[in-house]
Amino acid sequence: MNNNQTRINQSLKLFFGIFMVFVYLGMSWLMITNFFNWTNTPTWTAIRWFFALVFGVYGLYRGYREFRGEHTYGMRKYDDNEEAQRYGTYEKDSNIVKSDENNDEK
Repeated sequence: MNNNQTRINQSLKLFFGIFMVFVYLGMSWLMITNFFNWTNTPTWTAIRWFFALVFGVYGLYRGYREFRGEHTYGMRKYDDNEEAQRYGTYEKDSNIVKSDENNDEK
């Protein structure tokens, strides 16, 4: 990828990440204020506060990751090593290699 395309991709990832931080924190606020008018039984109140806490904590975590620049969204970072790009960044298991060698001998 050229440098201009990389800059565009990074900008889109940053925009999407900040947008999603606002979505999660907004959902937390909506749950806290009972925007959806759930009934005030103890069960629904506990569920509402649970989801408010989960959305809030995850929104803060995601905001922290955006601040740190760790917005990969499930895509692995590209390495300079061509083999790592093709097969992943894991090392081969020695048992698998040994079983392949045994199959070649037969």
